[in-house]
Amino acid sequence: MRILVCGGAGYIGSNMHPILMGGGFEPIVFDNLSTGHRAAVKDVEFVGGDLADYELLVKTLKKYEVGAVMHFAALIEVGESVEVPLKYYHNNVCNTQTLLSAMETAGVDKFVFSSSAAVYGMPEKVPITEESPKEPINPYGETKLAIERMCHYQSQAGKLRYAALRYFNACGAGNNATLGEDHRPESHLIPRVIQAAMGGRSEIQIFGTDYATADGTCIRDYIHIEDLCRAHLLALDRLEGTPEESCELVYNLGNGKGYSVKEVIETVKKVSGKDFKVVEAGRRAGDAPVLTSDATKAMRELGWKTKFPELEKIVSTAWRWHNEHPNGYED
Repeated sequence: MRILVCGGAGYIGSNMHPILMGGGFEPIVFDNLSTGHRAAVKDVEFVGGDLADYELLVKTLKKYEVGAVMHFAALIEVGESVEVPLKYYHNNVCNTQTLLSAMETAGVDKFVFSSSAAVYGMPEKVPITEESPKEPINPYGETKLAIERMCHYQSQAGKLRYAALRYFNACGAGNNATLGEDHRPESHLIPRVIQAAMGGRSEIQIFGTDYATADGTCIRDYIHIEDLCRAHLLALDRLEGTPEESCELVYNLGNGKGYSVKEVIETVKKVSGKDFKVVEAGRRAGDAPVLTSDATKAMRELGWKTKFPELEKIVSTAWRWHNEHPNGYED
């Protein structure tokens, strides 16, 4: 089966290619390269295009006889979504509606969607389950929830079989550390700390050291990119194997164990053997003390389990990739 990987030149999408090929699928990448990297697409068919282009989407789906779509083509910066919300609604919601419309026209009904733990907002209880209240606190989270709802109603109409996978913090480098994280600018903690260890940043700031956690810093759930991508493959298999006309799957994807900001910093120092300047600053608005997942449902229904639960192993793969790609991908 051919799988259209929308956003397949990005961090998660590019790591999905070898997982799909290892599962006997043929990925077809669809990406406008606005944030992705052509160099991350190797030995895979590439279609340059935008999700706003309905005609190109229909043409691509029919030309390659696509059997299912995986959707990673979203804008992901929470802070930016607050500053320019309409940009996020257009790219994330409107473009996904165009994609789903093209799928309906082309007769493709299987869809694996890259959702986010941001749909939960500031949960009252952790770990977070799929039944936890969905109360996003920023436009990014709102767009992800809006897409989930759109998928739900399209499925109820008998036109879509989908899986919405709610990620926590994707990290590390996959495919033997050959496919890494290269956002520009970089906003994620692990690569930023690695950049400091490599001399690319003058310092690392810790925003808040007075939280009700063991060391006073925020705790987050980090999941290795390969573990994340393997869950997509399992979700696709379940969509294929479920006989019901309407199929809606929703899963949290996380490690289940949280690590604090200070733990991340110390782990990077240990793995790299480098020291660097760390500055303590005040809290940022909207930061929850602890955000961790309960991924029991995915483990039970998909047979999924993490292969890289230890932070040191996750950081080691990222450290290797960044050292071999000090300037990121050479596009």
